[in-house]
Amino acid sequence: MHKLYIGMMGLPARGKTTVAAKILDGLSKEGIRTEIFNNGDIRREQLGVKSSEPEFYCPTNQAGKAAREEIAVTNMNRATEFLQGGGNVAILDATNVSRHRRLTIERMATYPILWIECINNDEELVEASILRKTKLPEFSKLTEEQACMSFKERIKYYKHIYSPLLDEKMWVVVDSLHNLILNENVPSSVPFYANIRDILVSDWVRNLYLARHGQTEYNVMDRIGGDSSLTELGHKQASCLGEYFKGQEINYIFTSMKRRSRQTAQYVVNHMPNCTVIPLPEFDEIDAGVCENLMYSEIKEQYPEIARERSYDKYGYVYPKGEGYITLKERVDRGLKKALFLSGNAERVLIVGHQAINRMILSHFLFRRQEDVPYILVPQNSLFHIISTQQKKLFELVKFMDVDLSN
Repeated sequence: MHKLYIGMMGLPARGKTTVAAKILDGLSKEGIRTEIFNNGDIRREQLGVKSSEPEFYCPTNQAGKAAREEIAVTNMNRATEFLQGGGNVAILDATNVSRHRRLTIERMATYPILWIECINNDEELVEASILRKTKLPEFSKLTEEQACMSFKERIKYYKHIYSPLLDEKMWVVVDSLHNLILNENVPSSVPFYANIRDILVSDWVRNLYLARHGQTEYNVMDRIGGDSSLTELGHKQASCLGEYFKGQEINYIFTSMKRRSRQTAQYVVNHMPNCTVIPLPEFDEIDAGVCENLMYSEIKEQYPEIARERSYDKYGYVYPKGEGYITLKERVDRGLKKALFLSGNAERVLIVGHQAINRMILSHFLFRRQEDVPYILVPQNSLFHIISTQQKKLFELVKFMDVDLSN
């Protein structure tokens, strides 16, 4: 059987570990013995919290530099032992941003090595990724602000020694947010590359649950938009959603910035306080512009031309000073990409969205004509369960409350 090293490469908080986990997941399910070897795990194991301080990564810190090189060698030796012991693919999960480091690893390699450079230039998302990393135990004695500053200082040091892939024998450069291959230099003879490439360009969704918020005061009044709270029935629906997930472990919950979304999610959080909750403005309900907070009957009366034109083309119509499904697509797609990136290949992820938002997310996985997207059924007593990997595609509507009285 063929053997291969995969060397991850890129600045911290750019998605290397997530990409490595996707490759591990995908190859393992194909019967390809794969394991991840992480430099950071060895560093924490051998040097403890002290090695998390930014000065440890300063290029002029000779002691720190020697320690980091020794860790890289140890990690490479462990990877080689795995391959020699019957493994097929050893993934070296580390920054590996210097040409010197990569040359050292290549000299030690007894099998072919494929380098994967992860790039993400979305500053907002990098900030969110850094914030997530500050929750690691090694930053537990620092405030959130101190931890962020410390991690950014570490990144600054890595930038000083960063050398993009170019002279290596085999490499691929990936936009880790959009799952897009930007450049590659890979001979056809590289073991398992067809599998690896397909994984790199795929949205990797292990278990995505998509739920709509519970019934709101505006739902009852037939008003659109706004920021109303849940009704008594809405709280009951949210409670049933929480009961559905009781005993399971949801790793991440993404909500909108609206009260109804966050109130609904709280019932799930009550059963699993260790999950991470991240509100995203990309998941806010469609902005109805001049029609925001109006009842549908008021729209027909005050803006008959809006009601008429929107009925002709609900997907393409854009509310004056607001949005339409057609303009909503870009921000919702971005929100979904952010959620998948920030959840880092987590086993279970829940999004608590809104009717139009959930329709746009569902259209990402469903083959529907654009004109039919605004009519996708999004009940408040059911959730969608989605799996999308190389080996499995699942799409199911699951009822978590027997009676839906929301309409």
